Amino acid sequence: MEFIADLHIHSYLSRATARNLNLENLHLWAQLKGITVAGTGDFTHPQWFSEIREKLEPAEPGLLKLKRELASETEGQVPLTCKMPVRFLLSVEISNIYKKNGKVRKVHNIVFAPDLSVAEKINARLARIGNIRSDGRPILGLDSKALLETVLDISEDAFVIPAHIWTPWFSVLGSKSGFDSLEECFEELTPHIFAVETGLYSDPAMNWRVSKLDGVTLVSNSDAHSPANLGREANLFDTELSYFAIRDALKTGDPGRFLGTIEFFPEEGKYHFDGHRKCAVRLSPRETMGYQGLCPVCGKPVTIGVMYRVEELAGRKEGLKPERTHPFTNLIPLTDILAEVLRSGPKSKKVQMSYHQLLRMLGPELDILGKCPLNEIESKGSPMLAEAIRKMRNQNVHIDPGYDGEFGKVRLFTNEELDRFSRQQSLFQAPGETLISQKDARDKETVTRLRRTKHNE
Repeated sequence: MEFIADLHIHSYLSRATARNLNLENLHLWAQLKGITVAGTGDFTHPQWFSEIREKLEPAEPGLLKLKRELASETEGQVPLTCKMPVRFLLSVEISNIYKKNGKVRKVHNIVFAPDLSVAEKINARLARIGNIRSDGRPILGLDSKALLETVLDISEDAFVIPAHIWTPWFSVLGSKSGFDSLEECFEELTPHIFAVETGLYSDPAMNWRVSKLDGVTLVSNSDAHSPANLGREANLFDTELSYFAIRDALKTGDPGRFLGTIEFFPEEGKYHFDGHRKCAVRLSPRETMGYQGLCPVCGKPVTIGVMYRVEELAGRKEGLKPERTHPFTNLIPLTDILAEVLRSGPKSKKVQMSYHQLLRMLGPELDILGKCPLNEIESKGSPMLAEAIRKMRNQNVHIDPGYDGEFGKVRLFTNEELDRFSRQQSLFQAPGETLISQKDARDKETVTRLRRTKHNE
């Protein structure tokens, strides 16, 4: 069966995460997004592991599901168009901070376990090394190779994937504290690293340029810190529903079983380009080289982004690719599209109401973005929304790249295009309703407000 999996997420017990990031809300939002398999995240944290034991129960081999009585609590919030089974796969991100080859290394790795027993043994072993109670993503003074060795020693069915491999500060290939190759990090155990996570700041095409990654499956996950961010990047599978089928599809890279990834536009990533946020300086790799890596405003070294780091390690010219690749699609979150269309913030009431209305009419978010026919989006949403999604699918977007911790800004329309569409009609037309322009809607609201004011007087 074909399904979508997002395997790297967090819980409310990780730093800088939403308080509602619990298993019930992950189950809810997986359905709204169209995700069949979600990572549990954070299984090393004793409290979260206890909640996993309490709230989940065995499903297919190596997978868990939310208990029926808990799932029913949020069932009313899931439109009929989005209802689907959701499974959980045991996962945790580890922050490995250690010294190797004369340099401090800060590498994030994701550990996956086939069952609660294996996860419990991993927890016990890591608890003897460092503090796994203070954060859902524990910080351990443990070499990445030693982590991999520990995991494999406990279970050959468990596996490790290096997380967001290009992030400057915390990744295996990061410019600030990483390595120049997987082999430098994992040494003779490198063959056990059969997949790497590209992260929000790169897409497969960028990674294809690095020949040292040939033969490694490129995966993408949301690294969600809130339920609503689930699925902003994800993986496509066509396998039976089981932990072992997912692992083997990643291990072999079989294009018939691992179908590719759903990606952010990497330019949106907050470390895509180089620069200095304090100086409002954004630089392409070529510009950075021209300035010898120094900020033209303050003269200090700039933060090197993902594109520059890819250029440093690239063995191929842009546009070339290795023999084995998988397809990928760049998508923009639906709330971001609606925010531009409605000229409102992504978290505004207007955007949120429109988002959930679309889900009720058209189905899960990832289906709307990637599969739903444009004529159906036009008839149940609006021509403007259909045009926005058409532009996105055709990669016809304008992005100011992110840099030095500042997210990039993506636009689908010019201001003139927005004005023209806005004059034509409102975003939605419910069945049987007469389509009215946004101007008429504003006029109607004004009349209503005046009537209320007069009545209150």
